[in-house]
Amino acid sequence: MIKLSRIMIAGTNSGVGKTMVTLGIMSALVKKGMKVQGFKAGPDYIDPSHHNFVTGNTSRNLDTWIMADGVCRELFERSAFNADVSVIEGVMGLYDGSIDSTGQGSSAHLAKVLNTPVILVVNAKGIAQSAGALVKGYKEYDKEVKLSGVILNNVASYSHYECIKKSIEDTCSIPVLGYLEKDKEITIDERHLGLVPFTEGGSSSALYTRLGEMTLKTADIDGLLKIAHSADKLPDYDKSIFLNDESKLDVQIAIAKDEAFCFYYQDDIELFEILGAKINYFSPLKDKCIPDDVDGIFIGGGFPELYAERLMDNKSMRSSILNASRMGKIIYGECGGMMYLLEKLIDSNGKPFEMCGVLKGTSKMENKKQGLGYVIVDVLYDNPICKRGGSFRAHEFHWSKLQNIPKDTVFAYKTKKSNGQQYKFDGMCRKNILTSYTHVHFSSNLELAKNLLLSMSEVSRCKIDASVF
Repeated sequence: MIKLSRIMIAGTNSGVGKTMVTLGIMSALVKKGMKVQGFKAGPDYIDPSHHNFVTGNTSRNLDTWIMADGVCRELFERSAFNADVSVIEGVMGLYDGSIDSTGQGSSAHLAKVLNTPVILVVNAKGIAQSAGALVKGYKEYDKEVKLSGVILNNVASYSHYECIKKSIEDTCSIPVLGYLEKDKEITIDERHLGLVPFTEGGSSSALYTRLGEMTLKTADIDGLLKIAHSADKLPDYDKSIFLNDESKLDVQIAIAKDEAFCFYYQDDIELFEILGAKINYFSPLKDKCIPDDVDGIFIGGGFPELYAERLMDNKSMRSSILNASRMGKIIYGECGGMMYLLEKLIDSNGKPFEMCGVLKGTSKMENKKQGLGYVIVDVLYDNPICKRGGSFRAHEFHWSKLQNIPKDTVFAYKTKKSNGQQYKFDGMCRKNILTSYTHVHFSSNLELAKNLLLSMSEVSRCKIDASVF
């Protein structure tokens, strides 16, 4: 394996500012003329949108609970190969992962799988000498994690920084590589699903410029690069996803992509293309109908609840999707996509909006999370992505719940939390339609990707009765 320069930016806990520090480092490295490849630990769709703008390269997701170790290494190497340095943003706190207590899905586990040095972000607000004890705990908790440096966030003054720096370096023998000052003007807007994506104006280019300039001024970028360059080779693995010997499918897939539907993994799109799919993007908000001559439709997650009135007003698009379902085309919807495919969407103010009506039922926004975390999916019925008896790992995160679902509704999935508890049904399935709250990372499971495209190809080319699904 070749040697790839890389670092992980992890936090002591959620909300510590690791996204801001990550973006500041990315911006600073770009200003130094480097080609930077971003990655995000876990299933987050939003943080990568900010990485994309800062680096000019599409950020990728790596998840050690959903993916096998070899798949994580394959996806990492595939995108890191052409970069000068890769910056991986962690998830939650350094050791926070799946609730099954295996440590899988955590930043620490990913760092070990990729043999990557970790820079720990510590929130300096309300702390001084105690920071040494804090960092020592993170260092000693798992000595296999290569904790190689610390960056402080929300530093009140230079003397405050020096006090914390001395405590950490004297106690832990870990270098403190700089800080970001407390600055109320440097923020990214948030809402119910987390940060606002860059594509929706969650921040401006001026914010990233300011972050980069601040980071260059107060952080040791050369020290960070030295640590990144010190990363050892990736452990050996066998490629299993992006294979060159796969037979190609001649299939046209329409993918909804706009402000309302933006939750997709770039590796999945590229995998579909390698398997032979031709991607046709369309906007349920702006276009009048789905693209011509497509074999199937994929509507991912996003924020349909924020654009419900515009989605409702675009009657020609809703009719186009409904007609496609009646023609037997495969339609696959995840979370927000499912909400759009149902009859109605009720927003957080209780106002109802007409949606596509491909399946009967209503989604209603609630004032608290209705589902969050990793799930194990057991397949109860044949459907466009898997057969009965199959099983795979996935993720869910939603604030809506289903209402007015007919009693005869077929649910293709029975899901449980990663710790094996809290069973429930998901995956509304009818003939050629599959919708669910479950988010699938197709690049974690080649067979799921192949099955979806094959289903689309068979229904369209062979004119198979869609009722087989």
